[in-house]
Amino acid sequence: MTDYLFATPSIIEGIARNLDLFGTLNVYNTSKTPQEADLRAHQNDLRCLKNDMNIAISEVLDGNENKERS
Repeated sequence: MTDYLFATPSIIEGIARNLDLFGTLNVYNTSKTPQEADLRAHQNDLRCLKNDMNIAISEVLDGNENKERS
């Protein structure tokens, strides 16, 4: 999970959100243009995909090394 859309709140903001019944304290990350928002979303998607691929590759390589040692 990322903080791409939502700004990360401080401790005080987190406590205040418990009392915020009408959602007035919600703060979102914004972009100047729709193109900038699309670019940021695309970059975030690629970063997540790269992370997932690195994990999968590590698991495959670790699995192959364990089989070779047996």
